[in-house]
Amino acid sequence: MKSLSWAPLGAIALAMATLAPAAQAQQKSVAVTAIVEHPALDSVRDGVQAALKAAGYESGKNLKWQYQSAQGNTGTAAQIARKFVGDNPDAIVAIATPSAQAVVAATKTVPVVFSAVTDPVAAKLVPSWEPSHTNVTGVSDLLALDKQMDLVKQVVPGAKRIGMVYNPGEANSVVVVKELQKLLPTLGMTLVEAAAPRSVDVSSAARSLIGKVDVIYTNTDNNVVSAYESLVKVGQDAKIPLVASDTDSVKRGAIAALGINYRDLGEQTGRMVVRILKGEKPGDIKPETSSKLELFVNPGAAEKQGVKLPDSLVKSAAQVIQ
Repeated sequence: MKSLSWAPLGAIALAMATLAPAAQAQQKSVAVTAIVEHPALDSVRDGVQAALKAAGYESGKNLKWQYQSAQGNTGTAAQIARKFVGDNPDAIVAIATPSAQAVVAATKTVPVVFSAVTDPVAAKLVPSWEPSHTNVTGVSDLLALDKQMDLVKQVVPGAKRIGMVYNPGEANSVVVVKELQKLLPTLGMTLVEAAAPRSVDVSSAARSLIGKVDVIYTNTDNNVVSAYESLVKVGQDAKIPLVASDTDSVKRGAIAALGINYRDLGEQTGRMVVRILKGEKPGDIKPETSSKLELFVNPGAAEKQGVKLPDSLVKSAAQVIQ
């Protein structure tokens, strides 16, 4: 009888010892926030989750995963940031500049990994492109604007007046505008700006460019990307070609884009989060960029916007949208 009574206790002790590491693993938590939901930023989020899963961190098993979108509202972004900081996760992933700024303003201790931020230095997220020695690191979607303008010239040979619709309150867009103001005169071009402080302003801002520009170039401005269909309508009605830096926008009606694969950018961000979950300090990790660019073209959109794409450009594309 004695041996029977002790056997279950021994089995329980063994089971508890076996489960202890799993219980510890379940303490890992990652909170993710984005300024708005649109295909590029959604791809970043999904890429982060895929990279975590590939490293053995799976939601519902050994990872607590939270996601919230600010729906384009910076006040909501600040509320989400404070909520996540209060939860004290192992890392907060902040997708796009406004959300990253909100999270960085809310904590100096919780590890923060930004993603899809064009210029983290100008946005005051980190002091330089070197390891920050703070609680912040991340991955930028910075693009070389000379290559972007080369694409514009291939789509619209002879283009001189480049229109840009953007949110003047979004730091990444302001950086692009300033860089284009310096670059375009060296290429014999000029920049014509149209402000869209809210997504609902995108259409009227685009209409204000009719008759003033040869082409409209769009960066990864979140207001513009979230309302891209309204920009496409203006482009088609007024026969103004649209060239984007976000490849997902080509599927929605832009003629062409030389841009980052945002799913890959998300996976790159996720691998950085894994390093933090395994004990590295964010301040010791240098901010990264992506060097993998893809060309997407949409010949049908080109026809609707009054241009014909060169066969050589179509053949060189990673993806042709029909």
